[in-house]
Parts: sequence; structure tokens; C-alpha cells
Amino acid sequence: MKKFTLEKKLVYIYAFISIFIIIFIFFFNQLDKILYIPIKTPLEWCESQPCIELDFFSLKVILVQPSSTLFVYLLGFNAIIFGGYSLRISKRNKFIYWWGIALLLWGIGAILAGTSYQAFSYMIKCADKSFCLWTSLWELLYLIFSVGSVNAMLMAQANLDEKDNWSSIMKKYAIMNFLIYEIVVLIGAVIPVQFLISFELMILFLAPTILFLLISNFHNYFKLKRRINFSLTIIWISLILIIGLYFLYFMLGITDLLWEKRIWFSENDVLHISLILWMIYIYIFIRRNRKIFEIGK
Repeated sequence: MKKFTLEKKLVYIYAFISIFIIIFIFFFNQLDKILYIPIKTPLEWCESQPCIELDFFSLKVILVQPSSTLFVYLLGFNAIIFGGYSLRISKRNKFIYWWGIALLLWGIGAILAGTSYQAFSYMIKCADKSFCLWTSLWELLYLIFSVGSVNAMLMAQANLDEKDNWSSIMKKYAIMNFLIYEIVVLIGAVIPVQFLISFELMILFLAPTILFLLISNFHNYFKLKRRINFSLTIIWISLILIIGLYFLYFMLGITDLLWEKRIWFSENDVLHISLILWMIYIYIFIRRNRKIFEIGK
């Protein structure tokens, strides 16, 4: 009879609860009560950003921010490809296996985000409505997948070294953090409460995990002098810098200045291009250390 480890039991429980929460959000959300601020009509939606009308036989589709769509989709597909590669070479190594899961979740989340925030934002939020909506189910799934991705990275970290109580704590925290966030999103979607389903709250949920991963690998590098910990430290420092650059670009209002001159380059483009480079570094990190992973170092 096949035995299930505590880790597998927790994952199965989390998966079951997650599916239930997502289904509940799908049927009982009240996202149509949260309008975009400042209020915009469908006509105004495309007056402030680039839109292209495409004809697919008798169907007309309005594509929004085509260049930004390209960047975010490129990020998504790169992450999915790198995630698939990681899973393929993982064999029995749980560290690389969880990185593969993390990259897959990140990639799917990026495509969901690009679909609703950029590419088909008009069709999803504005079409056949008097006023455009602030968010959508696509974006809620993006938030959930993104938090799941970072917690999968924490699961990978927990499987990097020998099993001990600290590894068990990390695994439990990763799953509980994810489940709590899903419940928060559920409440935010059903009541609804805008802040609970915002990008900013997602960052607040991810910040402790990212800081822990940075500090943990930084400490282990100076203690053990392992190349893996050094590379992981670079990964987490660079992610923090990328997020910081995104918020700096946003707070300085550079997007508005450029868009007034019809230069369609936003803080989202800064984020997505930087994350593409980040993903490439992760791929190189996994590929270069493949033999080390195979012997469980």
C-alpha cells in the first residue's frame, strides 16, 4: 500500500481546498460592483491607451496595449517552457521539481494577467457595459497563481537541504500562506473589498517569503560557501530590485509622461522585461547546476 508523506498529504489537502475556493469565487463573486477609478466608459477606455481593432471573420476584437501584451505573454511562455524543462530534468530531486512547479504557475499567472490587464482588457472589462470594471476573474486567478508560485519556491528551498524541523516548518508555512491568501481573495471577491484583491496586498503577502528566502540563502552562503546559495541570493536580490523599480517608475509618474507623448511604455513593461531577464537567469542557474541537483547537493 502506497504511503503518503506529510508533504504530499498537505499538498493534496491544499489542492482540494484551492479548487473549491476558485469554484466558489467563480459563481459567487461580485466583481461587477467594483468600477474602474476614475470612472471610464468603454469609449474612454481606448482614448487613454493604444487599442487596435481586429476582425476575425464576423467577430470584432479590440486588442489593448499590443506592445505590453507582447512583453507579458513572452514572460509567461518563457516561464512555462523553463518550468517544463525543470520538471523534465527533476527526476527525484524535489528542489528542482518545486522550482518547475513555481515557474509553471508564474507563467500561467503572467498570461492570465496579460489577457485581462492588457490584451483583452476592453473585451473583459468594458464591452457591453455602461462603465468599465476595475478587475476580473482572470486577474484574481493571476494573483492566486503568483502567490502559489512564490510559495512553491519556498517549498523548493525546504527541499534543498537535509530534512529537519525547520524544513517541515517552511513547507507548512508555504501551504498555509497560500490557503490564507486564497481565503482573503475569496472574501474580497464576494463582499467585495477592493484592497483584498489588489496587487499591493499580494505583494504584502509575498514580501515575508521573499525576504526569508534572501536572508536564508545569504546566511547559508557565508556559512557553507555553496555556489547554489550564492546563485539563489542573486535571484532574490534581483527580484526585490525589480519590484522596487516597478514601484519607483509608477510613483514618479513616468508612464503618464510618456503616454502623453504617445510613447506606450509603462511600469508594467519595466516589470515584465526585467522579469524575462530574471527568468533567463533562473533557467541558466538550473541548467548549470543540473549535475549538482542530481546528486542532491
